[in-house]
Amino acid sequence: MLSPFDDYPIHPSADPIATPATGDPNHYDRYWFNGHQRDGGFYFGAAMGHYPVRGIIDAAFSLVKDGVEHSIFASGAMPLDRATTVGPIRIEVTEPMRTIRFVVEPNEHDISCDLTFRATTVAIEEPRQQRRSPEGILLTDHTRLTQWGSWEGAVVVDGNELRIDPGEVSGTRDRSWGVRPVGEQLQVQRQPMPFQVFWLWAPLHFGDRFTHLALHEYEDGRRWLESALILDPIPAGASPYGKEGVRECHDIDYELEWEPGRREIKRARLAFHDPVEGKTLVEIEKVLTFRMRGIGYWHPHWGHGSFHGPLETGRESIRLDDFDPIDFSSIHIQNLVLAKMGDRRGVGVVEQIHLGPHQPTGLTGFLDGHPGGIGQGSTPFTVSR
Repeated sequence: MLSPFDDYPIHPSADPIATPATGDPNHYDRYWFNGHQRDGGFYFGAAMGHYPVRGIIDAAFSLVKDGVEHSIFASGAMPLDRATTVGPIRIEVTEPMRTIRFVVEPNEHDISCDLTFRATTVAIEEPRQQRRSPEGILLTDHTRLTQWGSWEGAVVVDGNELRIDPGEVSGTRDRSWGVRPVGEQLQVQRQPMPFQVFWLWAPLHFGDRFTHLALHEYEDGRRWLESALILDPIPAGASPYGKEGVRECHDIDYELEWEPGRREIKRARLAFHDPVEGKTLVEIEKVLTFRMRGIGYWHPHWGHGSFHGPLETGRESIRLDDFDPIDFSSIHIQNLVLAKMGDRRGVGVVEQIHLGPHQPTGLTGFLDGHPGGIGQGSTPFTVSR
């Protein structure tokens, strides 16, 4: 069936653009954003997902300030033209890969915002994430772009306005699309794979320098995905995509200091080899932990791709101290962190998903908390102290 996008020369096949490439209900297409004050004073997250086979669109916005995570959610029927609006929430791509606006119109839940993201770096394509079951069935297959930038605008919660100054508020965005488990899953006779995930993701801002780290590891510490990058700001007049100003790094190490009884860091040290400056050390101190359920990830009611009829909206406000840190809905997190890299000082996030055991760091069980202390990766941490 035709949609307005068919007027553009963007067709990758003979199908109309609105035709999904697969009938897999786990097919999705997602926007995600975060923002953080440069001194770590507050954090916000935002997301919107389309699920073409399920016919669902959902979105959420969440602000953490003064020890409380405030969230607004919306879910409804996905329009054929892939419009980026659901309930009071909408996204406007003002200039692709340069300027994007995220809006939550005033509503009965008393959370609204009008925020503009402006890119500081090129958009980078992360390594493709693909996993199959032992029988060869595709479980996850998605591509993601990541980009660093600044935010401007305002957030209003319960009548209190928070002004967002681009000189003080940085952030990161990603776009991902493909197949990964979303919404209610099909019942199958096959024996499920052991559910084990060890994921670290750390986009950091150092003013005139930006770093990226992404790692997936098996239970024994073998890596099935790894990436580390150093990025410079986009030069004036340069393209916002491509590899200009991007350096690929290698020899990636990490050392995590764990919060006792939790699957989250207290501090961390990341290291990699920069082809220009050599061995590079990033030291990280956590400011606060954002539970990604606040923008729908593994939320018991507002989980991504879940069915809520033609339109449903809702709100929750939870004190950070009231979350159960080893409840399944709380285990996917972003830690707002302050960072040091040589003489540079920065801010960003360390995202963690740790399910099941991980021998190198001492995690056991499915959701058992870590006993605390230092845990290294599967290779010795080689940067001198």
